[in-house]
Amino acid sequence: MIDFTYAIEEYLEQHTTPMDEVLHELYRETHLHAMNPRMASGPVQGRFLQLFCQLMQPKRVLEIGTFTGFATICMARGMASDGQLTTIEANEEYEGVIRKYLDKAGVADRVKLILGDAKEVIPTLDGGFDLVFIDADKISYPKYYDLVMDKLNPGGVIIADNVLWEGKVLHADAKERDTKAIREFNEKVQNDPRVENVLLPLRDGLMMIRKLPPSVF
Repeated sequence: MIDFTYAIEEYLEQHTTPMDEVLHELYRETHLHAMNPRMASGPVQGRFLQLFCQLMQPKRVLEIGTFTGFATICMARGMASDGQLTTIEANEEYEGVIRKYLDKAGVADRVKLILGDAKEVIPTLDGGFDLVFIDADKISYPKYYDLVMDKLNPGGVIIADNVLWEGKVLHADAKERDTKAIREFNEKVQNDPRVENVLLPLRDGLMMIRKLPPSVF
């Protein structure tokens, strides 16, 4: 019997503009040396983020959770040429590979890497972000949402990854902390009159959230 989920993922990848040599090398190195390599955005989600940035042309981007830098590179390549991407990573062990591939991809000059706890870093950042990408510890998603909302420009967008959490979000009685946090995050967004949102079944789920102008809510 065909594994339907795997077959669909493979089909999606076959019909998406492929990774270039730098991203392919980074993806391979991540799978060879990093714990939980599936945390990397991968070719389809990476291309989605890059294309979205090419269309939106954000000048200030905040990424919460760099991992090895795959999504970072994709967004930096798509954003406005004079833009700046700030990315926060809690695990210092990834710094070497992140900086190595930012340089190889030719985007190091537009990316600021901050090592530390995002919950402590975000309050120190100036506002005015056009795009925020959240892909870090799931238990903190509701907190990250609260922290970035006032720093997001009206009309700005938040994209949060893993909001389907392998389907575990369907279980209202879930006891596992990450699942409960993701469900809380999804409900928080859905009930927030300041935003409009859509949950996309891309990979493990992407929640796209647009902050409405103040006059609307």
